[in-house]
Amino acid sequence: MDFSWDDLRLFLDVARLGGLSAATHTTRLSAATLGRRITALERQMGEPLFVRSQTGYQLTQAGEDLLSRAEDVETAMLTLKRWKDGAIGERVVRVSAGPWTSAFLARHVDRIWTAADRFALELVTANQKVDIGRRNADIGIRNQRPTEQWLAGRLIGKVAYGLYARPEMVSGVAAGYFVGVAGEGSQTNSARWLQARHADRIAIRGNDAMSVLELVAAGAGISVFPCFVGDADPRVSRMAATIPELETEQWLVCHHEERHTPAVRIVNDRIAALMHDHAPLFRGEKPHRGKSQGKTLGLR
Repeated sequence: MDFSWDDLRLFLDVARLGGLSAATHTTRLSAATLGRRITALERQMGEPLFVRSQTGYQLTQAGEDLLSRAEDVETAMLTLKRWKDGAIGERVVRVSAGPWTSAFLARHVDRIWTAADRFALELVTANQKVDIGRRNADIGIRNQRPTEQWLAGRLIGKVAYGLYARPEMVSGVAAGYFVGVAGEGSQTNSARWLQARHADRIAIRGNDAMSVLELVAAGAGISVFPCFVGDADPRVSRMAATIPELETEQWLVCHHEERHTPAVRIVNDRIAALMHDHAPLFRGEKPHRGKSQGKTLGLR
């Protein structure tokens, strides 16, 4: 049985997005055309791949089986494309990291990419772990050692966390209120720590890292930040010592097959050097300020 990669790619979009309507945006095909292509693929397979309903498309067991195999084909096709792109000097190195680390890399982009490089750089920002094994990224910055056998990792440092607030006793700070995290970001260790200990005093929330920082800088309340974020922002002050139970390791991760690719190796080494140079900031070794404020709010 011969499969068309174009048909498999359409199938992947419909399967991942759960229906035709959402997949029209990624495939740029009409729902009617997508429906015909999926039906034709099902005829080729000899069994249905989806259960259709008003709420969307749900994979059958045959669909689940095809999804796993189609993702393997996608990985192979992506590897082939990147090999070709690298051969003509158009390699894109994708670096995945959480919002704070991505922002840090962006501020120091001159350390990891220059206009003279024969490759492009893409920052893949996500709260959840990006799948390097399927080449959704080339390099990942993670808070734990990789366990997948196809990934290589090196420990590049540690990250400390602390409580931060605007120095002036204003607004929510004066009232002892906290700023929490909503949405996807609420699943991070620091957000869960804050929820577990101060849920009754969380008066306002933001659903992304940057909005939480802006709320705290405006005096809306207190929140938890990595020290490399809070200590580097003059608008906020660390209110007490670092929080030992939130300290994490920092690992630089890439695929075994990719780590010796020139472009990936260059970016990997540059990121490691950048993090090494800022290691004290990441470890929270900058003296904290606002000691009397912390005592006033009962945080010490």
